[in-house]
Amino acid sequence: MATFLYRLGRFSYRRRKLVAALWVGLLVLFGVGAATLAGPTSSDFSIPGTESQKAIDLLEKRMPQASADGATARVVFAAPAGGTVTDPAGKAAVEQVVGKLRALPDVANVVDPYQAKAVSPDGRIAYTQVTYKVTPIDLTEHDRTALEAAGQPGKAAGVAVEMGGSATEGMPEQSATEIIGVAVAAVVLVITFGSLVAAGLPLLNAILGVGIAMSGITAATGLIEMSSTTSTLALMLGLAVAIDYALFIVSRYRHELEEGRSGEEAAGRAVGTAGSAVVFAGLTVVIALAGLGVVGIPLLTEMGLAAAFAVVVAVLIALSLLPALLGFAGRRIFGGAARGAVGGRPPTRGAVLGGWIPGLRGGRARPGGKPPAGERWARFIVRRPLPVLLLAVVGMGVLAAPALDLRLGLPGDEAKGSETSQRKAYDLLAEGFGPGFNGPLMVVVDAGEGGDAKPAAQRFAGQAQRLGGVAVVTPPVVNQARDTAMLTVVPKSGPSTEATEDLVSQLRAHSASPGTDVMVTGQTAMNIDISAKLGDALLPYLAVVVGLAFLLLTLVFRSILVPLKATLGFLLTVAATFGAVVAVFQWGWLASLLGVAETGPIMSMMPIFLIGVVFGLAMDYQVFLVTRMREEFVHGAGPDEAVVTGFRHGARVVTAAAVIMMAVFAGFVFSGESMIKMMGFALAAGVAFDAFVVRMTIVPAVMALLGRSAWWLPRWLDRLVPNVDVEGEQLREHLGADDAPAARELETART
Repeated sequence: MATFLYRLGRFSYRRRKLVAALWVGLLVLFGVGAATLAGPTSSDFSIPGTESQKAIDLLEKRMPQASADGATARVVFAAPAGGTVTDPAGKAAVEQVVGKLRALPDVANVVDPYQAKAVSPDGRIAYTQVTYKVTPIDLTEHDRTALEAAGQPGKAAGVAVEMGGSATEGMPEQSATEIIGVAVAAVVLVITFGSLVAAGLPLLNAILGVGIAMSGITAATGLIEMSSTTSTLALMLGLAVAIDYALFIVSRYRHELEEGRSGEEAAGRAVGTAGSAVVFAGLTVVIALAGLGVVGIPLLTEMGLAAAFAVVVAVLIALSLLPALLGFAGRRIFGGAARGAVGGRPPTRGAVLGGWIPGLRGGRARPGGKPPAGERWARFIVRRPLPVLLLAVVGMGVLAAPALDLRLGLPGDEAKGSETSQRKAYDLLAEGFGPGFNGPLMVVVDAGEGGDAKPAAQRFAGQAQRLGGVAVVTPPVVNQARDTAMLTVVPKSGPSTEATEDLVSQLRAHSASPGTDVMVTGQTAMNIDISAKLGDALLPYLAVVVGLAFLLLTLVFRSILVPLKATLGFLLTVAATFGAVVAVFQWGWLASLLGVAETGPIMSMMPIFLIGVVFGLAMDYQVFLVTRMREEFVHGAGPDEAVVTGFRHGARVVTAAAVIMMAVFAGFVFSGESMIKMMGFALAAGVAFDAFVVRMTIVPAVMALLGRSAWWLPRWLDRLVPNVDVEGEQLREHLGADDAPAARELETART
């Protein structure tokens, strides 16, 4: 592989105008495709195989008027101090709002709070339930604005009108976070390379790659049904890995130039060696993303495949377009003061901004000066590998301890900020009626064709009312064929509590009568089912992703112990990250510092996303760091010296990549949305733990302890495993003697 990529790198550098034109042409082609083929996105969010989904499907077939999957809004009214919503003025204001709600487009039903006796015992609080004919994703911003405007007459009369529910949730919008992430990346890249040109190439590479990937995904919506949120993960990861991969290749290209090679030869060798690592790092990310299909939730499968496509584009563009861009850049890839030093005297420390920041400095020490910080750290670890390893593992174990109390769920309006209307509506409803009214359960009784569901539903209602956790059970409503009935059970506990989860299990364990089927659904039950399904999928997902990645890393490193160490290190990262998330968002540690208003269960989708994203980035760091160690070992360095030399060259890239990712993810911590805040914190913590503790501390310590045995591979397996030559040994044999002097003369003649 290294030889093929070497030739590709040289070709792209030499025929840079042709390669650049081809990629620009692809960008234009995909852009035209996106503009002409883009179709409407799907509004469906289904969780096949769960009881709540089966109940919704049944209601859509037999009781379509119920709009079981339609958007809902809870509109809560609160009279001013000293007044009630039952006095003439308060009642008139409430009825005026209810009338406007009924006139809204796509509204299927609005419950009259006075007829439904939805007034608190003290008469101060009332509520109505608005049900739409369409799903939450189908609601437009205009619909939400109209919903909010319907409450204005009540507010004008002095009655507080607050709204919550799925109809009030706007679609996620692309914020300025991506722009901030690119700006942070630019700063880190300038510090790393000390050159605006060198910093600009990874950014240009990433922008073009993301543009092609996002255009391709948009064009695909005209051919296949896709969710409107499918591209979210593709955008985030496509940008991240494209910068990482270009950063690695540019760093190796500059190293080859410093050795005195021509630009074309340096590009070939950079793509042949660093490009091989990029290929396998990209494959590990693709495995992690495609593995989301194991969960069995179509939305996650779509997001994983779309993001995997973005990663594939990032790999291809790094291997072909980037060397062409390096050809256009020429010697400007170095900073002004350092440019003249290449091939002559070594650059001074002040010539490269990266020399001012430990961990981001270049790979060489000045004559008579201190070695780079990365080299000093590696030598410290190599001298004391066991104490360093024990300290790091114990520290990560302590961080992981809270993960034993991990509880998954899908927080609703109770997790919103205290200033939001959703949270105010939740609190008012809980105050006036009890927290369970924020998460009523819908029970569907199926008597089968020709059966009578009403008697069975009435018996079930009586059984449910006797359960300790039930506050209210409504009379059953039967469809025209009388084979299906629907009733509502209101818990005494809030929608995201363990008590409500237990109640759902109890209701599902009860049977109305022989020959009938009872199913519990509704938003609360659906959230519980999603959490359970995602929780059950964690171990299979980990097994598939880690197992396939282990095989891939065995192929890359031709070792058993190195892939084993890599996967165990990743599991340690995941455990520590889960522990940190539980400590902050479930236990409340440092909650005020991070602006966490409410603690509660951890968002059920977070572990799956965290595993997929962090695994991909962790394996990037593993491949980038350890392939250089293997390269030095294969080329004759001793085990300890190979660790130090490989670390010296790889630490700068890993540090820069990790800092970029942490900055991007940390920006989400300041979001007002609790779920976005949680995801940002988890991803930033995961990258920090993996890059700086696992890859840059535990990895060199383990490698030093293992010595030559780190690269042990049974002979029978050695014969079976193909040699992909990531370290470039076959490439070195193919090239023969060092061509540095001749190449330097050739480059001088060309320039």
